[in-house]
Amino acid sequence: MEALAARLPHLDSHAQGAIRVVTFYDTLMRRRVDLPALARASSGLAGCVAGLRLHGTGRVTRTAPDGGQVAGPARHASVTVPIVLDEEEIGTVWLERPGPPGPLDEVLLERFALAVAAVVERYGPARTTMADPALVELAISSGADEAARARALRLLGFPADAPVRVAAVRSRLPLDQVGHLVCPDRLVKAATLADVGVLLATTLDPARFPQGVRAGVGAAKSPELSWREARVALRFTGPREPVVRHSDLGALALLAEIPRDVSRRNPDVAAIARVADSPEELETLEAYCASGSLRRAAGLLHLHHSSVARRVDQLGKTLGIDLTEPTGLLRARLALTAWRLLDD
Repeated sequence: MEALAARLPHLDSHAQGAIRVVTFYDTLMRRRVDLPALARASSGLAGCVAGLRLHGTGRVTRTAPDGGQVAGPARHASVTVPIVLDEEEIGTVWLERPGPPGPLDEVLLERFALAVAAVVERYGPARTTMADPALVELAISSGADEAARARALRLLGFPADAPVRVAAVRSRLPLDQVGHLVCPDRLVKAATLADVGVLLATTLDPARFPQGVRAGVGAAKSPELSWREARVALRFTGPREPVVRHSDLGALALLAEIPRDVSRRNPDVAAIARVADSPEELETLEAYCASGSLRRAAGLLHLHHSSVARRVDQLGKTLGIDLTEPTGLLRARLALTAWRLLDD
């Protein structure tokens, strides 16, 4: 092993060096080494600090060439390679070489990353974000018994004594990418059920959802109740409020309990549906209902307040509601929300 770990600068040629690097990691894998041993071997082979980070755990390992752990934040990486398992990026490996990258650094890191993925897959539970949809569905299903739910959560990697929060997500971004952004340093599992993405984590930060993603975040400690809340909260999302926490809805959550046919028959909701045919009128109404003020609505719409006043006056006539009165504004807000809830 010591012979294989001869420093890269002393190798006779690039091809010979690449072969030795591949052989080096093949030998490590046959010996079934763990992640710390892989990091130590990689730093010794490279002759500089080697780093390893798994997204699922957030744990960072930095090892010096002498095998010792390096404390503190990672320095600028000279070369970085993603760790990929089942077509998902589960982490990164890198070298912190003081000078320019070595001629075989990329080969070394590619083999290092492959070795890490093999270790994670072998010794599991795999720290990938994407999870078996059947396990996720069992964890959040209201019809599952507690023993089956606990087993599903355990197989997903969650501690038995930790509450699991749930988010319902609609996104064009890959769900694993959303999960990494929302929970960069904690365990997060994701799956798509029907057409809705599900994120499970012990802690969810709503402020970290990226632009273009709509998400409802449950507040209950039990995953089945949190999932129910998350789906309700997702229905309240919109262009101006793409992420909604169920705990922020309060009494508004009661609107989600109203049958759709009852909402459609309501005169105020029917009037909103007619206004929605005009994107300009709908945008004006949303801005005015959100701000409750002509001047603040004008700021949101980037228009002069007099122009917004004319629009609001015309909207009031169309809706048959005096939008300048508190009661009229409340009616419009409730009708607008109820109309949004007709479309999941």
